[in-house]
Amino acid sequence: MKSCIASAPSSTANLGPGYDVFGLALDALEDTVKITKVAGKEGRINIEMESEVVIPSDPHSNSVGLVVRKMAREFGITDNLDVHVKKGVPAGYGMGSSAASAAAAAVAFNRLYSLKIRKETLVEYAAEGEIASAGAKHYDNVSASLIGGFVISNINQETTVPEFVRIDPPKDLVLVVCVPSVPVPAKKTEVARMVLPKEVPLRSVVYNVSGASTVVAGFALKDVEIIAKGINDVIVEPARKHLIPGYDSVRRNALEAGALAVTISGAGPSMIAFLKTSKKAKKVAAAMAAGFKEAGAESRTYTCKPSDGARVTS
Repeated sequence: MKSCIASAPSSTANLGPGYDVFGLALDALEDTVKITKVAGKEGRINIEMESEVVIPSDPHSNSVGLVVRKMAREFGITDNLDVHVKKGVPAGYGMGSSAASAAAAAVAFNRLYSLKIRKETLVEYAAEGEIASAGAKHYDNVSASLIGGFVISNINQETTVPEFVRIDPPKDLVLVVCVPSVPVPAKKTEVARMVLPKEVPLRSVVYNVSGASTVVAGFALKDVEIIAKGINDVIVEPARKHLIPGYDSVRRNALEAGALAVTISGAGPSMIAFLKTSKKAKKVAAAMAAGFKEAGAESRTYTCKPSDGARVTS
């Protein structure tokens, strides 16, 4: 095999109280990565980006480059490689953009070299790409994008070996994501982490643990209404909402239009609403867009379902 193409979906992380733990793959958008072996054995990696915005193509600072370099180094592969990345997930808006690219790269490299690495293990390689946007490895978006469905990341603090629990989402779960057209800083996720409190009251921790447990129970029971009851974060979201123009209006409008729950998608600035069936999806999408409009921001909305995760396409 000379080349391989893989795609990976957008995702949302945290889902309210599940900071750095919960991820949900979304079929709204996807990134595609093609890796091709070319002449030479110098280990050169050339990255070509097809994107609406400028993203660094240096393999030392590009999410795909970091993944490919890591896997090539660990498996002793010195082929020169041309890598083409087609960005469908907007960078810096809380939809798992770097995670989608990283997941697709890991899956494509795995198939290209017939490494036969299981998806749960591939997440560890794909997480290397998150360093490009977040400044450190984290697993919520990338695990969801790679494995698909609703994923719980369990990080053992003693061994730092991650484990992942995948739960199939309810078939009637519908998500509306509203992406505002606002400026976002470079390494936006890293910036969004800097505003988080260093200490929080015990009662807030208890509240979030209760909510997170409810979210997990809802996914396990395939009950959208139970999921929605748990999606309320009193630790991270209050610290970040000032970074999102129109946050209060978007949230209020979506709930009044029939959404069961609304929260920041990942580190934002996108917002995501949870619904049972698509009956009210158009109304909720319009209400969220109107909320951002009140703050002077245009936006795009995506009505979507959970995705099955990354896949080889060719």
